[in-house]
Order: sequence, then structure tokens, then C-alpha cells
Amino acid sequence: MLRTAALLLLIATTAQAQEFSFDASQFEKKPFEFGGYIELKQQRLELNRDAALYQLGFYRQPHSRLDQTTLTLKPEGKLRSGAFTLSARAHAEGNWETRQFDREFRFDELYGSYKPDPGFTLDAGKIPLKWGKGYAWNPVGFVERQKDPNDPDLARQGFTILAADWIRNFDGDLRTVALTPVLLPVTGSVNADFGSSGHLNAAAKLYLLYKDTDIDFMFLSNGNRSRRYGVDFSRNIGSNLEIHGEWARIEDTRRQVVDAAGTATTLAQNAVSSYLLGLRYLTERDTTWILEYYRNGSGYREEEMQDFFRYVDTAYAQFLNTGNDNALRRASNLSRSGVARPNPGRNYVYLRASQKEPFDILYFTPALTLIANADDRSFSVAPEILYTGITNLELKIRAFFLSGNTLSEFGERPNRRRIELQARLYF
Repeated sequence: MLRTAALLLLIATTAQAQEFSFDASQFEKKPFEFGGYIELKQQRLELNRDAALYQLGFYRQPHSRLDQTTLTLKPEGKLRSGAFTLSARAHAEGNWETRQFDREFRFDELYGSYKPDPGFTLDAGKIPLKWGKGYAWNPVGFVERQKDPNDPDLARQGFTILAADWIRNFDGDLRTVALTPVLLPVTGSVNADFGSSGHLNAAAKLYLLYKDTDIDFMFLSNGNRSRRYGVDFSRNIGSNLEIHGEWARIEDTRRQVVDAAGTATTLAQNAVSSYLLGLRYLTERDTTWILEYYRNGSGYREEEMQDFFRYVDTAYAQFLNTGNDNALRRASNLSRSGVARPNPGRNYVYLRASQKEPFDILYFTPALTLIANADDRSFSVAPEILYTGITNLELKIRAFFLSGNTLSEFGERPNRRRIELQARLYF
């Protein structure tokens, strides 16, 4: 950690600041654009050796803490020629962790666009769609990868799709209408993580701007995933308050629950609803507040999660007594599609407060984020400080503190706290 801190300080002191200037040509679309960032992140995790999810991941190699260094390169570019545009964003990552080294390379997006006029666009390729108005969660994000509430602004990997946009503007209360149909194929090598191969999934979004209120209607056909539909809205109440919400209805849902004895049962429901309500408020002193409540209709009840944690405790005790890890390996497999997922419960609260340049300290933005399971009252709280005083460089320090009783979601996470040092250089 000290070596990383010294390296971040060296980057900060050697970078050269540039004077601000205005050039109108910078806002014109150029035939070729290239940019991106390189990021160095150092993390230290203090582990919770009494937690169920720690026992699943570390029963063969016990640790009290983990150090992790991640180097990420995210270049992106656009190539334009008339009505055609080619867009790409790559992701290259090397991850050095106490136990192992991993590397990954992929394209988060790689697609072509054809836009013969302002009212029509045809896109084909790997595209990260963004459906929904929620900041931390998006229950109506039917054709996108799940957002991480700890990093909701982080760019995500898209799916390979064929999509179009028709946009029409009007006079009157209904000011804009836009329709976005989407086709998402799944084969052995294309969109394999969306489901089993052999399906062509159809989705659509209808956008309305009605009396200064943004409204979307979404739909996903029955294919790899069950049929689902939803609606969202966003509206500014004055100049400093915005309210938003989402509602999704998902048909034919199934979830697997495990009792304290290890018996797995699949529970089926004809349909469930998930929804989100939130607001964003900016004070006169440049403090931004974001508050959201999320109801995960397909999530686990508190007692269902508690039963699974009890099963892990029993399996771990069996391993200590006999050396047989069959029950632990089974629990680990069940957890990947269950309680080990981000926010697997039913009811959550998200609160974030960020202050721009407090006490006139230039380029500093402190923030505090709280994510709480409203059922078992466990939570994660994350203070952070962001510094942007050097051109094209962001420096961030952030910590996560997890708190919860035994058998609660955050109380059974594998780590008690995590500290991050991050430097991101844009080019």
C-alpha cells in the first residue's frame, strides 16, 4: 500500500497542468477521435474469517487480508465517414492478487452506426445500452449487464445486438417520441452469458418527452429469459431537485433456495414486480444528495438467506471435522447464482452525499455512500476523496466498511473492510 501511495504521489507531482482555453472547433465532430484512460488501482481487503462467504472461498487457503493491484487500459475511438460511424472501446486488465494473477482483454463496445438523417439511426455490433433512470440499480435494464452499485458510473460491457432509433419532435405537450427496437441473438460464441444458444431475443423501448417529464416503456420477449415489461420516469422539480422511478414486471420467475440442512428447492412464480424510487437534490452549497429505494421482487427473503448461511456453517464444521469438502463445494456452486450475487435480497436503500470543493479547497470532492439491506439492517458505508487538480489525472482514495449481525447479508460477506487507492490518467 505504501509503495502504491508513493507511486500515485509521483504521478501527481510529475504531471503538468495546462492553462484553460476555449476553441469552438473542439466541439465539431471530427472524422477520427481517439482517447481513453489508463488506471492503476491498489486494494487491501481485511477479511472476515467468521463469515459464511469467507468460508466458501478460503477454506483451503486461509488469509487474514488480501492485497490486489489492478492495471487497466480502456482506449476508445470513433471513425466517421458521411452517415457511417464506427465506435470501439476496449478493456485490457492485469490483476495481481495475493493468491494468483489474472488478465483479461475484451471489447466493451464495437459497433457500426448508419445515420442518414437526424431522425433515424441503425446500429449493429456490441453496444452497451443504458435503460432506466435509477442511479444505483436499474430493474428495467432488460438487455444490459447488471450495474455495480459501488461503481454505478463505471462503463459496462455491451451485448451484440441490432438496434434502431426513430425520433420525432412535435409542438405541444408531447414534445418528443422515440422508438428503439432491439434484436439480441444468442449462440455458442455470441452473447453466451445472456442464456443458452439458439434464441433470438426481441426487445423495444418507447421514449416520450411529455410536459418536461421523461417517460420510457420497455419490453423483452420470451426467449432466453422470461417475458418482461416495464416503465420509468424522470422529472425535474425546480432547478435543484429531480425525482425518478422504475417499475418492472417479470413473468415466470424461478429461484433456488437452500434450507439449513442443504436441501435445494426451486420456487416458481407466475410473475414478480421490482421497482425503484429515487431523487437527486443539489443544495445551494453544491452538495449533491442521491437517495434511492429498491425493491427486488425476485430477491431472497431474509429467512432464506439465513438458512443458506446456516448450511454453509454446517458444511464448514463438517470439513474441519472430517476433511470432506463436498458440502462446501456444493454450497459454493449454489452461491454463485444465489446469495453471492450483488444485492441478492429484497429491499435496499442507497444514499450518497458528495460535496464539491468544501471550504473552498479547490479540486477536492469528498463523498460518502451508504448501501443498506433494509430487511436485516446490515450495510456498507464508503467514504471517498477525489482530487482533480492536475490536467487529465484523477486521484481517488476510498474505503468500504461493512457492518451486520451474524446471518445478515453484509455481516456474512468475505471482507470486513476494503481500502482503495486509484489513479486514472486520461489521454
